[in-house]
Amino acid sequence: MKISKQFKKYPYRTRVIKKIESISPEEFGRIFPPVSEGYQFFKTLDESKFTQFLFYYILVYDHKQLVSVAPCFSVNYSLDTSMSGPLRRISNAIKKISPHLFSIKALVCGIPMGQGQIGLARQSRDILQAVQQRMEELAHEIHAPVIAFKDFDRSYDELFDPLIKDGFIKIDSLPMTRLNLSFSSFEGYLKTLSSATRYDFRRKLKKAATVKIESSVVSSLDEEALDQVYSLYLQTVTAHETGFEILPKDFFRLISQNMPHEAKFFLYRINSRLAAFVFCLASNGVLLDYYLGLDYSQAHEYHLYFFKFKDIMDWCLAHGIKTYEMGDTGYEPKRRLGFDFVPMSLFVKMRPRPLRPVLKILRALLKFDNFDPEIKRWKKSLK
Repeated sequence: MKISKQFKKYPYRTRVIKKIESISPEEFGRIFPPVSEGYQFFKTLDESKFTQFLFYYILVYDHKQLVSVAPCFSVNYSLDTSMSGPLRRISNAIKKISPHLFSIKALVCGIPMGQGQIGLARQSRDILQAVQQRMEELAHEIHAPVIAFKDFDRSYDELFDPLIKDGFIKIDSLPMTRLNLSFSSFEGYLKTLSSATRYDFRRKLKKAATVKIESSVVSSLDEEALDQVYSLYLQTVTAHETGFEILPKDFFRLISQNMPHEAKFFLYRINSRLAAFVFCLASNGVLLDYYLGLDYSQAHEYHLYFFKFKDIMDWCLAHGIKTYEMGDTGYEPKRRLGFDFVPMSLFVKMRPRPLRPVLKILRALLKFDNFDPEIKRWKKSLK
């Protein structure tokens, strides 16, 4: 590949691999943050046969020493996923006439689900610029007019803010949610909530107690349970307007094989029928509540959302979990349950210079606080 003159200024060598197994777990672990979405997680993504995404890993070397691993993926991003209300209905009508009108190909640093992380041997703007330059070249190869860094928290701001001088714009993304488990029991947790929320929570648990709900926690699923889990997952994705990724069934099978100690499936059955599941990753005192599936014919009647929350909370307290993290969306119940909102940012660049003003116009459509009034209230509270 021809190296641009701009890149020749930096004393780093880069390469792109398409499978994380092209490097060793030891190399990866030396520089990547100690989070659940590590080497085995990326191995699962590589093996799961996604149709929405192609995965890449940009490696940066200082001479022979690996100094950065930047997970990336390419996607045909639909701008209408950032719309709500009337705009969403208008875009759906237009898509029937022109299916690709709101679609644009992007090369994104991060992961489709969850928080973005980059492995860096040291916090160096030069190393990040080497990653950025290789992203530019890869985006040119795959004909992606947009490059982006997706869902990075405030700890990356100092490193990433100089990107704005290189044509990126910074956009507030959907916040993540986090609850510090600083109490010893569920009753202790309830005391941290408002009296109205405590009353409502107990009322819903009382209703759930009118039916026998069988709960279990497993690290892997047999084929029958996998089919049931995946069916509920697809039901929930269909009902969820802001869904981004759609997991292949293989993901749930392979994550158990690759991460047998971290993967947790919380299963809830009514009359022997699966009524809800939650897929989580647990490691280093942190539980990531990743995917929820609900049988909506029973979920609302028996308040399964709140039943599963108490059950998972009890499991966390019994297993020394100190931090309970949930993903984005569904903010109103999470706020009432005491979760903190964690700011996330997108850094986005339209590679063709003449189109950059268009991205600034589209920024209004990409305001994620359009999704949920709770985000607007939270942002006002920060001012």
